Amino acid sequence: MKILVTGASGLIGRALTTELKAQGHTVVAAVRREPRRNDEVQWDPKNSVMSPSAFDGVDAVVHLAGAGIGDKRWTKEYKMEILESRTLGTALLANTMAALETKPKVFLSGSAIGIYGASDDDILEETSADGEGFLADVCCAWEDAAAPASAAGIRTVFLRTGIVLSTQGGALKKQLPLFKLGLGGKFGNGRQWQSWISITDEVNAIIHLLTSQLSGPVNLTAPEPVTNAEFTKVLASTLSRPALFPIPPFGPKLLLGGELADALLFTGQRVIPSALTRDGFVFSHQTLDVALRALLKK
Repeated sequence: MKILVTGASGLIGRALTTELKAQGHTVVAAVRREPRRNDEVQWDPKNSVMSPSAFDGVDAVVHLAGAGIGDKRWTKEYKMEILESRTLGTALLANTMAALETKPKVFLSGSAIGIYGASDDDILEETSADGEGFLADVCCAWEDAAAPASAAGIRTVFLRTGIVLSTQGGALKKQLPLFKLGLGGKFGNGRQWQSWISITDEVNAIIHLLTSQLSGPVNLTAPEPVTNAEFTKVLASTLSRPALFPIPPFGPKLLLGGELADALLFTGQRVIPSALTRDGFVFSHQTLDVALRALLKK
């Protein structure tokens, strides 16, 4: 297959493009700068500019681009950047593909489990209602922006991704230094759910969806979410370190701002991958201890 990928330089994008190429697929990266290689095409989401020729021979599009949720404090300006970096790019891809005479067969468009909003112990599946709050609103607008592609007959899947575990980036990379020193701990009371997925399963699930018949929302999370307290316990144990110091809310809220800290650290969702499981996808890392051993004991 020839696959166009946005966000190819990000955590998931790097791992995905490496694996796709290893499996013999042709990968073309959408970049904002002037293309430097034959496997790059230019796009300009902010100004809604992308040449239809970028899709020549393309069988599938995997859209992963978007400003990092936790990269900066949530000022009014950065919240707008988070929103527009997702909706403008999605709309540009969807509208451009919809107008093509020969269209890609599948559009895998990024989304996140934040669409369900903060929840306590409710088990959340793809059929669960959308939640409330900034991240839920962003995810809803993000998915809505893909409507032209679906309306044009392109099989469209929303990749509702959870917490991706990788030593190369994301939340785990940020936590490791403290945990290796024995200074890690649960956030607050630790009862908030964390719906995680290993980078291996994230990539394999996306590749699975390229040829699956699934459409609409698909949760990209492992089958066994854990509470933050359990996550802390398993991570510390895997590293053979103690985790004795709970982290009270006031520190992260002072550093990150209350809204961002609550969204990322002190609330969560208990999400299960019902669609993937029914579709026959087999997880390499079903449980957290297996995932962390694979990542950290190499």
